[in-house]
Amino acid sequence: MSDPLTAAVPATELVAGLRASGTTLATAESLTAGLLAATVAGVPGASTVLRGGLIVYATDLKHTLAGVSEHTLTADGPVSARTAEQLAVGARTVCGADLGVGLTGVAGPDPQDGHPPGTVYLGVSGSEGTEVMRLKLAGDRWTIRLAAVRAAVVELVRITVGNQPGSA
Repeated sequence: MSDPLTAAVPATELVAGLRASGTTLATAESLTAGLLAATVAGVPGASTVLRGGLIVYATDLKHTLAGVSEHTLTADGPVSARTAEQLAVGARTVCGADLGVGLTGVAGPDPQDGHPPGTVYLGVSGSEGTEVMRLKLAGDRWTIRLAAVRAAVVELVRITVGNQPGSA
C-alpha cells in the first residue's frame, strides 16, 4: 500500500533531486507539526537526505528549539514572514542540513492574531540565503496542512531539480 501523503505530493521527485545533488534537508514545522518531514521520510531512500526536523507548534518552542528571536515573536508574532525565515534558518543550523524549511501559519478554524485560516508562510533557507513565500490556502484544517506540505515539496523540487541547492 502506498503512503497517502507521498501520493499527494511529488515527494519521490524531491528525494531523488536531493539525492542527485547531494543536498540534505531539515524542517522546522508549526502548523504542519512534522507532516512535511513525515512525507519526505515516507519515500524509500529518504534517510540519505533527511537530517531531521523540529516540531515547534508552541510559540515558545519556536524560540528555544529553532532559534526564532524573541523580538520577532513579540513584534511580528508566530505567524509571519520573519518567523518562517528564522524557522528555516534554525532548522538548517540546528540539524546541520544544506536546506532548511520553516512552515508557520493558521490552519483554522479560527483566526489567529488577526490572520485568517489558510494564511501560511513558507521559508526555505540555503547557503545563499532565505526565501519566504506567503500562501493563501483554502479548506478545512487537514486540507490547509496538506496544501502547505504540497507547496513546500513543490518549492523544494524546483530548487533541487534546478540544481540550485541553497539558492532559495
